[in-house]
Amino acid sequence: METLKFGLKYWKKYLPAAIGTQFISFIAIIADLMIPLLSGILLNYIIKGVKVEEGAGGVFSFLLSGAYGQVQTFELFFSVAGMYIVFILIRIILIYIKNTVNQHLGLCIETDLRMITFHKLMELDTMTVSEYNSGELLQIINSDTIMFKEMFCRMIPNICDSLFVLGVTTYLLSTINIRFIIIPLILMPFLAVALINFRKKARENFRKIRESDSLMNLTVQENIEAVRLIRSFTNEDVECQKFNETNEKVKTTHINQIWLSSKFEVVFNSIKQIAYIGTIAIGAVLVMNGNMLVGYIATCSAYVMKIMDHITQINNMLFQMQQQMVAGHKMKAFMDYDSKIPDKADSELTARTPDIKIENASVEIAENKVLNNISIDLPYGKKLGIVGGTGSGKSVLLKSLVRIHDLSEGSITLDGHDIKDYSLKNLRNIYSYVFQDVFLFSNTIDSNIAYGNPDIDDEYVFKAATDAQAHKFISELADGYDTIVGERGLGISGGQKQRVSIARAFLKNAPVLIFDDSTSALDVNTEKRLLEALKSEYAEKTVIITAHRMSSVVDCDEIIYMKDGVITERGTFTELMALNGDFAQVYNIQQAQRAQVVDYDALAVESEVF
Repeated sequence: METLKFGLKYWKKYLPAAIGTQFISFIAIIADLMIPLLSGILLNYIIKGVKVEEGAGGVFSFLLSGAYGQVQTFELFFSVAGMYIVFILIRIILIYIKNTVNQHLGLCIETDLRMITFHKLMELDTMTVSEYNSGELLQIINSDTIMFKEMFCRMIPNICDSLFVLGVTTYLLSTINIRFIIIPLILMPFLAVALINFRKKARENFRKIRESDSLMNLTVQENIEAVRLIRSFTNEDVECQKFNETNEKVKTTHINQIWLSSKFEVVFNSIKQIAYIGTIAIGAVLVMNGNMLVGYIATCSAYVMKIMDHITQINNMLFQMQQQMVAGHKMKAFMDYDSKIPDKADSELTARTPDIKIENASVEIAENKVLNNISIDLPYGKKLGIVGGTGSGKSVLLKSLVRIHDLSEGSITLDGHDIKDYSLKNLRNIYSYVFQDVFLFSNTIDSNIAYGNPDIDDEYVFKAATDAQAHKFISELADGYDTIVGERGLGISGGQKQRVSIARAFLKNAPVLIFDDSTSALDVNTEKRLLEALKSEYAEKTVIITAHRMSSVVDCDEIIYMKDGVITERGTFTELMALNGDFAQVYNIQQAQRAQVVDYDALAVESEVF
């Protein structure tokens, strides 16, 4: 029931149109239910020529008044045929309107559901999103929205139609001979028991189908993203085997559902046939005893079959709704997630030249303290370098500044205001962030650089690319800035991707620039030119750089060295070298390795000369 309420919350704005469509459908149903009565009149008074008695013909008694022709005349035949055509046309036109409008409403709610689930994805914090695999997210945002909208644009309207048919048909049967209602009443318990048994199995089957479809989405997506890795390890056979196993699981779950549906159809069709035979038998007995005209056997048989058809349709809809309920339950569970990073959306606080202060900051993730009592003062314009080994907490510290992670203890302030007092949009607009894991959209290089401001003039794009040391290699590409890069930047090298992402950050022109180990794929000379451009062109901005390469931070106003989430050393480059601690040790090792590489290069050049 909770899942149904969740869907109705988004369906209610379309409810007036849906009610109007349902009213149109009811009129079409009434037109359809008049046709068997006309069949009875045709058989009794035109073909057989039964004498007309008072009240004969029911709602069509006016046709037998003599004004539209006498019994067994072509005049009466054409009058009845004309009524046939009128009701058939009414039914066809109204059903067309109903189906068209319902499908339109269905597409509207599907679009709304896809929109709200996607917006929810954008709202949720990274930790919460990581609880889902990408295949599951694709299933929720795309497949589940399509499946769930079927409940409102097809299942519920069809059930309402069937209930209306049952009510009207039962009334019409009672006006002819109430004995015919006995058959559906007798068979109803058997239908109910069968439905309950099948419905339980159907829900479990649909849950397994959804899981296998989600796993298939994940398998395909991972193989697309990891295609270069797979080929480099020549693991195509392994991945094909994994895909085949997933594919077989999808096939098996769907085949199980086909078998269940087939059994469902056999059981309900058997019950329908029993109802049909029983109707004919009762009609024959009534006709032979003179209690009913022979023509009404066809009318009553048609009505009883309609009752059975629509009881079966209700059962079918309830059977199929298990799939929609599974999809809706998954969507509702996703929408009920609360972000671990609450947004203060109504905040109007902004900071153009922010002074950042981190005081006694600690972050705990999965009961593991990854930052411990960190304090840093960053007045606007300061250049800060953060170094340390893998797992030292550098990236977590940077992500805490933009609230990808929230502090467990301590505070981070901008101009004296806690960052939690800012809306996430205002807070994150202060930073131009270059992540460790570079992502480029499947679009042109130009659009990737101008991602933050798509309408900006080309000269600013070129300037940002030049500062990021990317302009030269982009200009040498066949299509230049119009070159399409593949998903995740496939088609250009790791260093080129990093430079494009740095150009994107430069173009955003935020007051604080954050580089999270974002020059790791650059050669030393390119990195040196990039840092010189950063120093000269963005001198007024606050810059925070994390790096494994110590030479990347030598010009910073302050350098901190982190180990196991704690600052163990801090100071200028000169002060840290004089301290002769971890920073100095790592720096000397890296410089020695670099000198060794340079010596090897010189030796290679010398050997070529001789």
